[in-house]
Amino acid sequence: MGWVTLDDLRTFVAVCEAGSLSAVARAQHRTQSAVSQHVRRLEQELGLRLLERRPRGVTPTHAGRILHTAAAEGIGGIDLALRRLRGLLDGEAGSLRITTGATTVRHFMAEAVVAYRERYPRVSLEFQTENSSSGCFAALAADDADLAWITIGPAVRGIEQRPVVELPWVLAVRDDDPLAGKSAVGPGDLAGIQHIRLPGNSTSGSRLDSQLPRLGVPPASASATSVADWDTAVLLAELGLGHALVPAMPGPPPAGRVRLVPVPALPPLPVGWAVRRWDALSPLARAFAEAVDQSLTARSGPEAETASGRGTARQGGPGMGQVAE
Repeated sequence: MGWVTLDDLRTFVAVCEAGSLSAVARAQHRTQSAVSQHVRRLEQELGLRLLERRPRGVTPTHAGRILHTAAAEGIGGIDLALRRLRGLLDGEAGSLRITTGATTVRHFMAEAVVAYRERYPRVSLEFQTENSSSGCFAALAADDADLAWITIGPAVRGIEQRPVVELPWVLAVRDDDPLAGKSAVGPGDLAGIQHIRLPGNSTSGSRLDSQLPRLGVPPASASATSVADWDTAVLLAELGLGHALVPAMPGPPPAGRVRLVPVPALPPLPVGWAVRRWDALSPLARAFAEAVDQSLTARSGPEAETASGRGTARQGGPGMGQVAE
């Protein structure tokens, strides 16, 4: 291919998987025109139209789909080869980029990060914050991250998701609320709560919105107080501004006047890893993922069930935090 570059192909694959030039531009911290230039260069080289513009984003043409399939597979193999070559050059040195929510490291990864740092002192760890799973997927597709810790959701083209733990739902209430003294709350209790709403575009918010009607519980109204993350929802519940249905996170219970009451009627929320391709992960990235999995398994005890059938722990605790939701 003449003067087409690997960056052209990477960008084209990212656009196909995101379905949007602007989304890729934001994820790669480029202008939209710079992203378009990569696609135009491919189209000029091939003499074929690769993308069809639509009112809401873009979709690959027949030729684009053929190129996307081949390029995605080829880039994955090249990435794996480059990582192995860097490993041969650097030994146990290199860099690792993890994207996730703001407090995931504290709640899920603290012990694993310490153990990993002791084992690989020369590895540069970079933690990038995203507010949603879709943001994490975009970072992975753009090769701006090696691993993402997310709320497991619907399948996404070009991304592999692997559940690690399952988080039970709890109702966060102020300690003087009538529901605070209950050992558990049921659908009848939930029918009258004043919702603090999770973001509707988040995986956790979407799951909750779909589950509540099945229990006969009306979803939060459009006028309900809404938040961008679980920690803020718990804080507002503590301030007496409403009730927050949130997943329980590993770690100690939150301090202050908030109580977390189990909601057994809601199915647990799976969280875990997302990557472009597991078989293309660098040894350093795979070692970090395994360290986190082992840390969570050890924390949950020998009676823990697996979330995915691959030896990872099923866990939920009274603490709170945030993954990319």
